[in-house]
Amino acid sequence: MAYVIDCDKDPFIPEGWTVVEHKKMGQLEWDPTRIRFYLSKKQMKGKHHIEGNKLRKELASMPVLNANVLDSLLARPGLIPEEWKKDENGNARFVFFWGTIYRDSADRLRVRSLHFDDTQWVWRHYWLGLVFYISDSAALLA
Repeated sequence: MAYVIDCDKDPFIPEGWTVVEHKKMGQLEWDPTRIRFYLSKKQMKGKHHIEGNKLRKELASMPVLNANVLDSLLARPGLIPEEWKKDENGNARFVFFWGTIYRDSADRLRVRSLHFDDTQWVWRHYWLGLVFYISDSAALLA
């Protein structure tokens, strides 16, 4: 039976945060083969990083997944492919869900990510004022 994620519902909001942007995507039938990881050219080939606000602009017209996908996968970690744990170079991978942007209690924009911390899948968050490296992939619908 197919697993469907409601990408139109309101996302989970951490305490003290607000949602700035939430790109609705309808009903997503989960198929990990339809997900691809995106890295900016500035994250690759020796440059190795891009500031989060610039990356957000670069991703603006792309089919980024929203935080509803992240939270659905955390609720059912068996749906997360094993290869999501590490990138092609064997480094820990952080999968970012740029379709939902938050504002924290200190008025900073944040994006949440999915990460395997050696024992379990967890979510983390990054301030968009920081830089994003080669291990920080954006999840896109292919």
